[in-house]
Amino acid sequence: MKLVLSAVAIASLLSAPAWAQSDKSKNTETRDTRPEPPMLGKHLAKGQSKVSTGVGRRSPNITYHNGPVLTNGAVVRAIFWGPTWTTGNTTLTGIGTFYSNVGGTTYLGTNSQYTQSSGAHVGTAVTYHGAIIDTSAPPSGAPQTSAILNEVCSALSKGSETLVTNGYYPVYVTTKRGNTGYCAWHSWGSCGGVNIQFAFFFNLDGDAGCNPDDTTTGHSEGLAALGNVSGHELSETLTDPRGTGWFDQQGAENSDKCAWTFGGPSVLLKNTAWRIQGNWSNNAYNNGQGYVDGTLVRGCIDGTHP
Repeated sequence: MKLVLSAVAIASLLSAPAWAQSDKSKNTETRDTRPEPPMLGKHLAKGQSKVSTGVGRRSPNITYHNGPVLTNGAVVRAIFWGPTWTTGNTTLTGIGTFYSNVGGTTYLGTNSQYTQSSGAHVGTAVTYHGAIIDTSAPPSGAPQTSAILNEVCSALSKGSETLVTNGYYPVYVTTKRGNTGYCAWHSWGSCGGVNIQFAFFFNLDGDAGCNPDDTTTGHSEGLAALGNVSGHELSETLTDPRGTGWFDQQGAENSDKCAWTFGGPSVLLKNTAWRIQGNWSNNAYNNGQGYVDGTLVRGCIDGTHP
């Protein structure tokens, strides 16, 4: 299946000392909105060690850049890439539970205040089409964006998946992060002439730098970490699917601006609880609202905690 990779990067998050997450990390970072070869068309999700949050130095409201948003929500087909993935793997099934329950929740409702040029609001629906397992070897380190898009197009071409423009295809690999400075990222491209959105996630088992410190939901550390950044990347995909949607003057998307701050111990997604960082709300910021994480985080909400 022919693939086309976007040549415009929405942002790259530089950390101290390395790349950061497509969600901002717990480290202070600067953002460079210029393309950063060879990572074109990618928005990195930063998530390293909890050294410095940079909370309180965030830019104000995000603004619209005249491109599309996902007004119909997202159709999700997760791809699990690596030799140790099996249908009974608890992380694999846990991620399936996450996507099966996140649609229509107050958590995703934090994004619905944002619109595209037609006035249509960002959708909160998520339709989960299940998992594709590819047991071949994934990249051994940080992959190029083109490698992940190629995997998405290849995996989808082997099944009966009908590609749609609001399709979102997160790729979870068995590769550990190592010294790479990010936990995950999201990007965009096309397969067979259809524009799609996709994301990349490292194996975060035992990874202290991407650990959301979940002590209440019963999820394993690795699943909790993936759940947190999965929420982050999904929210950013909905509000900025092609790099021309909603972000601030520094290029930070809605989830970036609230990365590694939490309104409470967990967020309820229908009948399951997850520890997920919040999303930036222009409405909350303008009204002096936002949840409390030690101190008031003005503008950050998760749909559950004021």
